[in-house]
Amino acid sequence: MSATFILLLMVTYFGLLMLISQIAGKKSNSQSFYNGNKTSPWYVVSFGMLGASLSGVTFISVPGWVSGTQFTYLQMVAGYAFGYLVVAYVLLPIYYKLGLTSIYAYLNGRFGRISYLSGASFFLLSRTIGASFRLFLVANVLHLTLFSLFHISFGVSVFITIALIYLYTFRSGIKTIIWTDTFQTLVMLTALVVAIISISNRLQLNAEHLISTLKNSPHTHIFVWNDWSSSRHFLKMFISGVFITIVMTGLDQDMMQKNLSCRNLKEAQKNMKWYGFAFIPVNFLFLTLGAMLLLFAQKNGVNIPERSDDLFPVLANSGMLGYATSIFFILGLVAAAYSSADSAITSLTTSFTVDILKQEHVDEQQGKRTRLWVHLMFSGVIFVLILLFKAINNESVISSIFTAAGYTYGPLLGIYFIGIFTSLQPREKYVPWVLLISPLLTFAIKHLIFTLWQWNIGYELLLINGGLTALGLWAIHVKKH
Repeated sequence: MSATFILLLMVTYFGLLMLISQIAGKKSNSQSFYNGNKTSPWYVVSFGMLGASLSGVTFISVPGWVSGTQFTYLQMVAGYAFGYLVVAYVLLPIYYKLGLTSIYAYLNGRFGRISYLSGASFFLLSRTIGASFRLFLVANVLHLTLFSLFHISFGVSVFITIALIYLYTFRSGIKTIIWTDTFQTLVMLTALVVAIISISNRLQLNAEHLISTLKNSPHTHIFVWNDWSSSRHFLKMFISGVFITIVMTGLDQDMMQKNLSCRNLKEAQKNMKWYGFAFIPVNFLFLTLGAMLLLFAQKNGVNIPERSDDLFPVLANSGMLGYATSIFFILGLVAAAYSSADSAITSLTTSFTVDILKQEHVDEQQGKRTRLWVHLMFSGVIFVLILLFKAINNESVISSIFTAAGYTYGPLLGIYFIGIFTSLQPREKYVPWVLLISPLLTFAIKHLIFTLWQWNIGYELLLINGGLTALGLWAIHVKKH
């Protein structure tokens, strides 16, 4: 594809995003930004959340997943589905009953101001690093695919990327994102289906032969039952999937802000159930694409790149999968990246403005000014972090930073567990120390267990982290006389 055509494609795409933003943002105010004025249709929210949860990293990394772990990820996806039911019937009723804008305000009423600020701070840290990491990985591909064709530097291309997100989200926040994410999810899933059909045609496989080929492929193995030391054992992945959903959806302002924009609790629960159900076939299709890409490469003598995650971009940009696939790869990648990043920046703005600055109920003009500056601040922070990751230029170091950020979800799991399921009242001044020490102990335990018994602890780290936090909060609770 020519550089001019790609540029025209991107201009058209973002023109549509800006048009959706303008239509959705009419008569917007602070509540539009925070909760969409509680008018979002649940089915629109549910569909759009698929795109937000499947980031650009997912879009380009499927071959890496399949070549390394086959289809075993589906074991975790099954756990996700159960976790969404927990979110729907345990957490959402609490949030709606309290009328929350930021879900971390629950900690203020249950424990106090220090716990509230600690919980919000953990989210702000984790989401800022996580959003920067995901956007960094995709920014590299976008730079090579588009911006480098016009001799634009990496820094300028990242600036343009983030500036575009700012332009269509700064006015109406979540009210806009509900609809832009729906559009972007549609584009992403269309790209997924187009890629699968295109590869099937080039392999001369009809539906029946495709199913038979995948069934007999060594890449489509799902269940691991016997090896308890494996991080891919069914129980480990299923249980981890349940709790990952609880913390990374139910205790995450980014995902919950969309749910809280529904008209009422009943509709929010419908959204969560259908979203959880749809997550299974969508992930199955992504894994199917990964297996087919590997099969296509094998049949056509294409060498698998050293980083197997690069296989899809390499094949799509080479034209071997067809012109339509090349077009939709670019659109799908952009859609997946932006639907994740735009909601992340909006949720960071919401949490910082509401939780840290306490600006939710101030005068409309003052609130708007504050919100705009905070939105700009987080856009700038993510821009700087992406450039920092580029300067580090060491994938293992960057990945370690991202992994470390993930440790912050364990303390949120622990403190919400104590808050919801017990009547314990921890001594507030010690709460931040417990939340800080628990991830450090978890990290130490992981390496100690591997050193002593060669036991690989995978996603169940979240449970250990949350359990240590709960134990620490119990240890510092005020004893009743």
